[in-house]
Amino acid sequence: MLDGLAREGLKFMSAYAAAPVCTPTRCAFHTGRYPQRLEVGLHEPLQRSSGINVGLPAQHPTVASLVKANGYDTALFGKWHLGWKPEFGPNQHGYDEFFGILSGAADYFTHKAADAPGSGDDSGAPDLWENLAPVERLGYLTDLLSDKAVEYIQRPRSKPFYLSLHYTAPHSPWEGPEDQAIGHTDHGPGPMVLGGTPKIFASMMRDMDAGIGRVLKALERARLHRRTLVIFTSDNGGERFSYNWPFSFQKMFLFEGGTRVPAIVRWPGVVPGGRITEQAAITMDWTATILDVTGTRADAAYPLDGESLFPVCTGERPVYDRTLFWRTRERDAARMGQWKYLKQNGQEFLFDLSTDPGEKADLRARKPDVFGELRTKFQAWDATMLPRPRT
Repeated sequence: MLDGLAREGLKFMSAYAAAPVCTPTRCAFHTGRYPQRLEVGLHEPLQRSSGINVGLPAQHPTVASLVKANGYDTALFGKWHLGWKPEFGPNQHGYDEFFGILSGAADYFTHKAADAPGSGDDSGAPDLWENLAPVERLGYLTDLLSDKAVEYIQRPRSKPFYLSLHYTAPHSPWEGPEDQAIGHTDHGPGPMVLGGTPKIFASMMRDMDAGIGRVLKALERARLHRRTLVIFTSDNGGERFSYNWPFSFQKMFLFEGGTRVPAIVRWPGVVPGGRITEQAAITMDWTATILDVTGTRADAAYPLDGESLFPVCTGERPVYDRTLFWRTRERDAARMGQWKYLKQNGQEFLFDLSTDPGEKADLRARKPDVFGELRTKFQAWDATMLPRPRT
């Protein structure tokens, strides 16, 4: 279904997550701002050791709170990962409805999260929620989320809606829908990363793909598909079983393999289909695009870092250059047009992504002016962000 979505829409070939790991990227999406502006965005990722008093501040506007105030029904089904306490949760941030997990990952059948507060061992604690109440449901988590989204779309309604469907797949633990009989207690601590095979990963992807297909069919049955903007993307680059070629490295790194992500935009009759674009895009842009399309103003006290890409999607604006920034505890990066600045382990690099997307040929010595300009831009941006947390 994702291949079909790309054929019907616009595929971004230079789309990026705001971070190479989930919590900061999700912070960026919900707020439309660089994650380094908020404490929760400095956690890579939020985990049990972070404590329960860290989360997305209740007073901070989000894409959901803004469109809700503009007359939209709102719902989030899936992963949150921006705080466990109620004041940090989705219902406090503009979502009328929430069904999903608050942690970074959960067993797809038991719905227990190894890293949730209250989990005394690696088998985890229950982490499936409906609004503010813990719930028990039988079923594979990806299917439960798809079911919920389909049911939501098919409801009679008098207002437009904004639905954020955040699948946990294909995140670990590595379990396909046919794996219910395997053990569900020994995933390993924290992010549940033990085990897995390419075959299981493929099964997880197929099930998510099928779920997306069901959601798109629900839009058609409700005669809403020509009135609905659909955005598909991810919160970080691939990891253990992902095929990241031609990019280098993976999740947690600021090489392209850690931040370059798929992105597809579809709106029949509005966004011309069957096209690709090299427009550079980053997580916060989808926030700005949603606000633009819904005619919603951002909060002036919390200016967006993202830019609406809707004019690019419709073809009204050509592809344009811009400068994007990333920062983790140990790494720095910036992209300006074709050029990529990277700092890792005390070493600095300059890459030309137009000819070297794998970031193999360091051009720092050959292009000292470009290197200096991009490093200076990064340093100026970094000075406006929260400082790195002390380790």
